[in-house]
Amino acid sequence: MPKYRGIGVGLLGAGVVGSRVAEFLLAKPSGEGLNFNHHPLTLRSILIRNPQKHREFQIPPELVTTDPAALLENPDIDLIIEVIGGEYPAADYLNRAITNSKHVVTANKEVMAKHGPELLAQAAKFNVQLRFEASVGGGIPIIGPLSNNLVADDLYSIRAIINGTTNFILSSMVRGRLSFEKALEEAQRLGYAEGDPSNDIDGADAAYKLAILASLAFQTRIHTSDIYVEGIRNLHTKDFQYASELGYAIKLLAVGKKGANDVQVRVHPTLIPKEDLLAKVEGAYNAIQIEGHLIGSVMFSGLGAGGLPTASAILSDALGIARHLLSQERAPLTDGVLPSGNPITKTLRVQSLDELKTQYYIRLSVHDRSGVLAQIASIMGDHGISIASVIQKDANLSLGTAEIVITTHPSQEVAMQKALADFRMLPVVDAVESLIRLDTASL
Repeated sequence: MPKYRGIGVGLLGAGVVGSRVAEFLLAKPSGEGLNFNHHPLTLRSILIRNPQKHREFQIPPELVTTDPAALLENPDIDLIIEVIGGEYPAADYLNRAITNSKHVVTANKEVMAKHGPELLAQAAKFNVQLRFEASVGGGIPIIGPLSNNLVADDLYSIRAIINGTTNFILSSMVRGRLSFEKALEEAQRLGYAEGDPSNDIDGADAAYKLAILASLAFQTRIHTSDIYVEGIRNLHTKDFQYASELGYAIKLLAVGKKGANDVQVRVHPTLIPKEDLLAKVEGAYNAIQIEGHLIGSVMFSGLGAGGLPTASAILSDALGIARHLLSQERAPLTDGVLPSGNPITKTLRVQSLDELKTQYYIRLSVHDRSGVLAQIASIMGDHGISIASVIQKDANLSLGTAEIVITTHPSQEVAMQKALADFRMLPVVDAVESLIRLDTASL
């Protein structure tokens, strides 16, 4: 191991997070900058797509480049920090950095969800580290514990709120009684949602993060295509009102469950009992609950996004690499999904959603006349679905319509979907307005 006078850092991207990372790396309160044992992490180059773009933090122009090779092939750069986001070109840049024997820190959940195992294998081959604590939960320390502290346990459950944008929107729909559209506008105005919020509100962002968490926790490869994903676009303020009356909150929940030979992974709106700790997670906060046979239940919670929390996780990873380099210790090659730091030891079958057994909340718009509930109950009985409760809401005498809210006892997903198809064929049913799954795992 060569003796380091300093560790050269190349930064890919200078957006909200990248600017914060650059700001801290360039801060020199004692003339040495951010350091470990008096050896500075020296920011030597920043890749920026648009150097003319206004930024709150003014980056020294001599550090700016638009040429990736100036970082990825620079012998004076030992560590690459990637915060440009998106799958490409980020995945290619990380691969090039690794094959040039550079250590890597990334906050990119899409790249790690889709290419993490391959990149980690490359890191092992070239004897460098790839760290990605910031890829899930912003500043919440979760990757490290799953990769190291909890590897002796047999973990079997993940329940998580891991998208701050959607949690902020859902909280606004409850507190302000806003429609989804108005709550989204508010989130965009305050900077919690992007101009194109599709990845967040349609559940893709949470699915990337769940793929990483489940791969680590269950030590089996989870692809994003394995995960059932449903977003929050179709939620209505009425559902929040009725859910509250029934004793529930609605959250976009990421769920991973491991059985003896299979796993279940899904992201969708979920009714959670108000007593559940996850039901109390508000605004842009995230929370991740892990269960294992040894540890029992533990929860990690905090701000899941934003410049400062994410920069904290990135800088911690960078200093972790620096610590090992400067002490001339050979670090574990991969603090991540695989292969050396936390090897994949199981090949587990991923269940289809049809195999799910859970409780359901259903909201129907129906004709307000006698015999309607009997027809609905008959269909549910035909499919082996047991009714837990029925409430009639919002009868409209002039139109002759009403809303029926039904909750079920645990039932098979495949049976519920068949029942919904039959409901839509009934002349007395105007519309199936909502189907939301329940989660009562903690109670």
